[in-house]
Parts: sequence; structure tokens; C-alpha cells
Amino acid sequence: MRILFSILPFLSAIVAATAQTAATPQAAKNSSLSSRETALDHLLSERESDQALQSVIAAAKENHVSDQAILEARFLYHVDRREDDAIAAMLPEFLKQRELFKIEDSAVFSVCEDWLAVIEYVQAIASLKKGDHDAFKSHIKEAFWLSPRQASAFAPHIDRMRLEDSMRHTKIDFQTRLHSLMENDAVTISQVMAGNKAIALHFWSPSSRECEASMPDFAITARALHQKGVATISILAAGSPEILSAARRMIVPLGSDFPGVWVLDQKEKSFARDLRVQTLPTFVLVTAQGEILFNGDPADDRFWDALKKVDPQIVRPDSPKARE
Repeated sequence: MRILFSILPFLSAIVAATAQTAATPQAAKNSSLSSRETALDHLLSERESDQALQSVIAAAKENHVSDQAILEARFLYHVDRREDDAIAAMLPEFLKQRELFKIEDSAVFSVCEDWLAVIEYVQAIASLKKGDHDAFKSHIKEAFWLSPRQASAFAPHIDRMRLEDSMRHTKIDFQTRLHSLMENDAVTISQVMAGNKAIALHFWSPSSRECEASMPDFAITARALHQKGVATISILAAGSPEILSAARRMIVPLGSDFPGVWVLDQKEKSFARDLRVQTLPTFVLVTAQGEILFNGDPADDRFWDALKKVDPQIVRPDSPKARE
């Protein structure tokens, strides 16, 4: 469940604004406009690093790009990189700029309501960070009312809040017996947890292309976690004969020394259902005391942040692609 903000309407507004500027018949301003447009284009397209962003911001200021446009560009930068902490930290600037907003200074918004919706969105993210769910609901609803076309941006945060609420009240039965995929035996979570600090439940399916593509990364992660006292149980959600055969074919290349345990989920009391697993692959990090620290995409940085609570020495290993 990756958190993205829909910027397609924003890009449409940028194109419209650029076309309008290009049509200005004042030849004397062509040079300065061209420099400002170039600086603005670099500002809005920068996604490389914080240092690169600061460099294009400095160039934008030199070319008289408005403070409004710079604020918008910084917002899109952090949204594109899914940096919720940075977005929440921008709230004071958005509240200050709310009264100063001029549509003609905007590089992104074509109507004032879209700008106001983003302010509500930033307030909602800040509220979510503070754990104030009532404020989050209020601001996210107002954001939707102001700009319904941005609903796809708001929905992931709503899903996340509901998931976190649910996980706080979810209890895992460590004594539940799960059938092994590789042996004619059953195992309990308690048996796998024994002697470990935590356990990562890995929900997957061989029919998921993303699961297949991420299997090398998962293997590296499982081995790295095993070294730090975090066990891994891979739970197959469905068990038709075809899926079971495909699953075993994917597991064999990982080797007999692979530290993880491969099991089949229950039909009657499904872990996937109880843990609200909606996409694959999904990791659920559970402490030895049964506290759920994370539920979501294995690639999410928050998974590794949660692991730091288990052991501050846990470091995210390089993926195979990163070493190529």
C-alpha cells in the first residue's frame, strides 16, 4: 500500500499556466519570462535530492519565481517521495500562506479550492502524525469536499488510519497451528517465536507478480532478520493444488538453509483476514508480547523504522538490484 498523491490535475494546471504565459504579447519581457519559466520548470521537476532541490530553489528566487510557487514545488517534491514527516512539518508555512494566496502566483493550481484542499490535506497528515484521528477525519473530509478529484490522494491515508486503529485491537493467537508447505507437519507461531525478539509474518502468493519479483529481496531480508533474532513465517493465503505447486517451485531455489518457515493460512480463522491484508506481499511485524508494530508493504521505510524498536542495530540490507 504505497502512499501517493495524484498530481495529474496539478500538471494540467502547470501546462495551462505555461501556455498562458507563452501567449503574452509583450516582447520586452520575453527574456525575463523565459528565465523564470526555465527556473520554474527545473523547480517543479526536481526529485533527485534535498541538496538538488535547494539549488533549484535558489535559482528560482534569483529569477523572481513567487514564494507561492516555491512552496507548491517543495510540497510536490515531498509528496512524490512519500515523505509524510516533511509534509507535516510544512504546515505552519501553508497556514501562513493561506491568507496570501494569489491564483496568478500559483504554478500548480488553477482554482483556489484545490489550494485550500491541499492545506486541509497537510493539516490531516500533521494530525495523523500526532495520533489525533478526530482532527484527521475532519481535515480529510474537508479536503475531499474542496477538491473531489484528489480523492485518490486522500484514500491511502484513510486506509492507513483504519488499519492502525484495527491493529491496536487485534490479538494474535500464538498457539494456532498452521500446516507446513514443505513438510507433512504443522507449526505454531509460538514455536517459531521461541528465543526470538519478534516475528515477521510474510503474506504472499505465487500468482502475484510483485511477490515473484520481490522474492530475492525477501530472501535477503529474512536472512538479515534471522541474524538479529527476528523470525519469519511466510503465509500462503490460498491453497488450491495449482497454487501449492507453484509456491513450492518458488521456494526450492531459496535453498534448504533458508531460515524462514512456509505455511498455509487457515480457512476458518484466516490470519490474512484478521490482519486486514489486502495487497501482496504484506509484512506484519509482531513482538514477542503480541504487539503489532507494522502492517503493510515490505518496501515501506516504516517497516524498518518499526524494526528499530525491536533492535536498534537492525540495518536494511541492500537489494540485489542495488548491487548491480
